[in-house]
Amino acid sequence: MDLQRRIDQTRSFPSLEDSRFHYGFNSSYLQKIVSYWRNDFDWRKQVDKLNRYPHFKTKIEGIDVHYVHAKPKNLPEGARSVPLMMVHGWPGSFYEFYGILPLLTEPASPEDIAFEVICPSIPGYGFSEAPHKKGFDSICAARVFHKLMKRLGFSQFYVQGGDWGWLITTNMAQLEPKTVKGLHVNFAPPAKPSLTMMMSVLLGRHFPKLFDFSEHDIKRTFPCMQKLVVDAVKETGYMHIQATKPDTAGRALNDSPVGLAAYILEKFSTWTDHEFTNLEDGGLERKFSLDDLLTNVMIYWTSHSIISSMRFYKENFGKGLDQPHSKIPVIVPAGVAVFPNELMHTPKLWVKQKYHKLVTYTLMARGGHFAAMEEPELLAQDIQTFAKIVEKRK
Repeated sequence: MDLQRRIDQTRSFPSLEDSRFHYGFNSSYLQKIVSYWRNDFDWRKQVDKLNRYPHFKTKIEGIDVHYVHAKPKNLPEGARSVPLMMVHGWPGSFYEFYGILPLLTEPASPEDIAFEVICPSIPGYGFSEAPHKKGFDSICAARVFHKLMKRLGFSQFYVQGGDWGWLITTNMAQLEPKTVKGLHVNFAPPAKPSLTMMMSVLLGRHFPKLFDFSEHDIKRTFPCMQKLVVDAVKETGYMHIQATKPDTAGRALNDSPVGLAAYILEKFSTWTDHEFTNLEDGGLERKFSLDDLLTNVMIYWTSHSIISSMRFYKENFGKGLDQPHSKIPVIVPAGVAVFPNELMHTPKLWVKQKYHKLVTYTLMARGGHFAAMEEPELLAQDIQTFAKIVEKRK
């Protein structure tokens, strides 16, 4: 098998003494993962797991769009499911939602909403075809996903996302506010700086109540230079590469399964909890199983999608940070789940600058960037709370 041959021919290189995850993925621990992948990982078993939900493809704007469609099995007579689209980001995939799907489609409590969930792969990711022309950005993805939902017969629905999914679903709400009943995100980077935001940065540490800042807001925002600039620069090297020359680094990752695993899984360590950089194994197995992590890597490997997934940064950043949608407020009901270890923290005051109908803003008990995969119960609960308010069931 080609994959096994490539894994066998990998050339390891030692990490520096006591470097843990500070220089990127630790080489000693990578060898353990490679050994597990080569000798113990059962891809066929994981494919059976992937097939627990039905997969479909449909051609939209000349691109084959893949999606998973999970419906409630035991709806009481007369009850109707509520349609919800969930959108992944990078370096994730539709598989991130496999832990949360049963909680949303088959909720334990009869009081809870039973959702019918559609999880598409962003074009260029996983099993969706890659765009062939330049310029396919978040607005294009939002437009394609609206067409997908119309094709499935939904005139109104909810949307949920983190990472790029946050931007795509936000764009969906901006494009068709009457179609999107509610928008729930677990990632909401600050919008364009406003006077209010600037004042809160200058004075918020000394007058927190004036800006409705919580202890967590202060901890994650100050000192500003360190928290908002230095820490961000340290964690965004990959973004600079992908927003400028994705095809160069991408070609190496597309050739080497071990390189691909290191590149992707490093994010599942650092973005889950920044303190994990101090651990020899990056804390990866504290929150995720190797089977789930490698299944996500295999989705990129088998679909040859790493280069096209990286290009999405180039398409979005290449047009500048001053796109029309960055200035347009969101007027549909919105809910934000704030996970404490998220890469970027956005206080409620800042969120309201963009999302004008903020229904819920929840500081979650624990969790990081890959919330649906790491804390499915917490995220499902927050989606339920939000949707019940919008549906007037609360």
